[in-house]
Amino acid sequence: MTRPLADLHVAVLMGGLSSEREVSLSSGKGCADALEGQVARVTRVDAGRDLAQVLAALKPDVVFNALHGEWGEDGCVQGILETLQIPYTHSGVLSSALAMDKDKSKAVLRAAGVVVPGGGLFDRFAVAAGHVIPPPYVIKPNAEGSSVGVYLVRAGEGPCAATAADDWTYGDLVMVEPFIAGAELAVTVIGEATGPRALTVTDITPTKGFYDYEAKYAPGGSRHVLPAQLPPAVFERALRQSELAHVAMGCRGVSRSDFRYDDINDDLVLLEVNTQPGMTPTSLVPEQAAHVGMDYPTLVRWMVEDASCPR
Repeated sequence: MTRPLADLHVAVLMGGLSSEREVSLSSGKGCADALEGQVARVTRVDAGRDLAQVLAALKPDVVFNALHGEWGEDGCVQGILETLQIPYTHSGVLSSALAMDKDKSKAVLRAAGVVVPGGGLFDRFAVAAGHVIPPPYVIKPNAEGSSVGVYLVRAGEGPCAATAADDWTYGDLVMVEPFIAGAELAVTVIGEATGPRALTVTDITPTKGFYDYEAKYAPGGSRHVLPAQLPPAVFERALRQSELAHVAMGCRGVSRSDFRYDDINDDLVLLEVNTQPGMTPTSLVPEQAAHVGMDYPTLVRWMVEDASCPR
């Protein structure tokens, strides 16, 4: 870092244009509040299509990117920031774009030795017309986050008609993966200069059924067991697999890996890597950081410091 943190003007990007706008507003508010008093100036920016002009006028020293979903975490905003030559938090253009494409990211992770689910991309109308793989299976948009547009088709159920609906806005190809029974796990990785460091493992239990958007972000939507009560070897495997994924995807700053663990068959499978994990009051990353002694303001400060370091 070339300048003291207290001298910096930080622009916090939030809101944006994606289906995860409300989550981003919550993340952005928390991060901006945490930076107040730690830096010289904090500017809150609700990112719209005029973002390049807004930032060119503001001339911040660093951007804290608290955007989620399409446009904000898929490499598009990162490209704007690279063009403007403004340092920014989280991963770069390629890593961000790769992580948002579930099919391509699975190929990279599999090649690196990370265990990922089977399945693949299918036409959404074919998925609605019949079972493209044996149920139970999970249907996901190929380029969305926060469990937006995710459906679980259980054994004995018919195909999912929602993917053929007129209001389906997630593209004509959808990811269909075998459902992996067992625990929902998450691991935060901090990309330190000495190498990525996985913090801990959280076991997530939704209070109502599936771990969907509401379970992730609504107060009381899920119960977090931290650290997860797992066999030591499985706990260690989750940490190492998340670090391997962070490196394979070229992530920087903070990432979060989401897993399913089938304890009957001892299968630990990485579902996806999130390069812009939530920073809301119910989010996993701040909770894990606090568990290892890094409170919320310290975590946010570290992310700005990390973004400010020459690369």
